[in-house]
Amino acid sequence: MAHEFSILGRGRAGRALAAAWSDSVALLPSDAAPAGFVLLAVPDAAIPAQAARFPGRCAHLSGSLHLEGVPCTHPLTSFDGEPADWRGTPLALTGNVPEFLLASFQKLGFEPFNLEPQHKALYHASAVIASTHSATLWLGAVALLRNAGVELPGRGFMPLVEATRCNIERLGKAGRTGPFVRGDEATIERDAAALPEDWREIFLKLGHLGWSHERKLE
Repeated sequence: MAHEFSILGRGRAGRALAAAWSDSVALLPSDAAPAGFVLLAVPDAAIPAQAARFPGRCAHLSGSLHLEGVPCTHPLTSFDGEPADWRGTPLALTGNVPEFLLASFQKLGFEPFNLEPQHKALYHASAVIASTHSATLWLGAVALLRNAGVELPGRGFMPLVEATRCNIERLGKAGRTGPFVRGDEATIERDAAALPEDWREIFLKLGHLGWSHERKLE
């Protein structure tokens, strides 16, 4: 069976997409030199040199980097190397993305939207805040309790995290709860005093940032 295009790079994104597309694509190492169209699933720093190897017949997956003349398809998700249910997942398009490539992503459930080059860095920074930083905060919360000798039973913080996500998805800003939302200064002060200095600063800054953001949205 002839492949529709090749994926260059065997990282988590490349492996997940290749497995989902199955026999319609070829998953190749980053030093391969295939004919035909190439989807670059490589780190941002490697994209310019790789794109130069396939002029006019490649696209990349970077959410932050823009290369003039090289289209980009950025799936707004966190890959783990395996196929997943990507229905409803935004797919940022920058540049002239070939129709066959766009159709391939849509078959997997991705929902495309146009992202102008000047907005890519802000878009990606926002994604980092929503994903990586959120994970860092959650893992940090687990470590704070563990270092104090407290082990949560069952699934730990996960039910709280999932309920918060569902509330935000369903109610928007009204889904936020907690002492900063209530304006409970006594609880905020007591909680902050229990934290190490670096985490106390994060706790207070994020809490007040969230309150400030709420005011701006009103």
